Amino acid sequence: MLIPETPSRSFTLSDFDFVLPPELIAQHPAAERSGSRLLDGTGEAPADRIFHTLPSLLKAGDLLVFNDTKVLKARLFGEKPSGGKVELLVERVLTGNQVAAHMRVSKKPEPGTTITLAGGGGFCATMLGRWPDANGTLFRFVLSNDAGDDPYTLMERHGHIPLPPYITHTDSEEDALRYQTVFARAPGAIAAPTAALHFDDALLAQLEAQGVQRASVTLHVGAGTFQPVKTENLAEHQMHSEWYAIPEATQQAIADCKVRGGRVVAVGTTTVRTLESWAQSGLTTGDTRIFITPGFVFQHVDLLVTNFHLPKSSLMMLVSAFAGYRKIMALYQHAIAQQYRFFSYGDAMLLPKVSPDHVAI
Repeated sequence: MLIPETPSRSFTLSDFDFVLPPELIAQHPAAERSGSRLLDGTGEAPADRIFHTLPSLLKAGDLLVFNDTKVLKARLFGEKPSGGKVELLVERVLTGNQVAAHMRVSKKPEPGTTITLAGGGGFCATMLGRWPDANGTLFRFVLSNDAGDDPYTLMERHGHIPLPPYITHTDSEEDALRYQTVFARAPGAIAAPTAALHFDDALLAQLEAQGVQRASVTLHVGAGTFQPVKTENLAEHQMHSEWYAIPEATQQAIADCKVRGGRVVAVGTTTVRTLESWAQSGLTTGDTRIFITPGFVFQHVDLLVTNFHLPKSSLMMLVSAFAGYRKIMALYQHAIAQQYRFFSYGDAMLLPKVSPDHVAI
């Protein structure tokens, strides 16, 4: 549910821009997951901490909600019958060994064309057409090999981790391990829920021993998460679609948390989008195009653990809606001055929900 902005403040795209020194864009993860930095925004002044101190900021009865999606090795390389190079980025696995994918190629092949993919064993992709309809931006393929393996098996064996566009190195064994949460369960994402990358088994055990509860949702993060908003008028932006599901156990855990007076702590903006999509629609599974901007009324989430986001991105708007625009911009300037590491492999911040009376400032 969107509520009107306060009369004193109406936001445009330019409000969510900032200058980030390129050297602050993290190219590799911290040596230890929970050894990254944590900018604590819960007080009146920002506090610089280490992520493994998070338990000191939570209390028994709080509920951490994670996104348990698993990143696919969704980038595939191959060539057309003509010899032209092709790169596929699988956005979604469909039925019947079909996938919907982005395609990078000099000249798009005709439907029915079979692309030979790297990996051997007859691994190939046969193009069927556009997806989700004749005007879709993605392309539908059948993935197959001589052994009859399914797309998940084929991608795991022959694919590459789809690192974000601002990470300049090719994927490595380190990325296969670290661009994945320790509790990843449901394969389907092409980008990691990066706020959860800071949690390791030792930290999860400490939180559990402290009485902090844990629950999971699933949202398969798509490539649209990296797309900047391009329209100055935010109302004109068309949000990308992502599939989500909220188990019954998580629904009950949230209800129980509210009854006992605990706080629902969303780990990552993908978890926020999932929970607030449920609050809006009443649907516990489906596709969401939720676009959260200042003025949004949050119904489920009380605290947010999140990384630092791209300028002019929908996620900058989401965190500004959650914690307050002025607070977010001040925290980002503090982070830049203190040389925090930004984006997927970067550091994290802990944010409180702003009062509904101050959602637009």
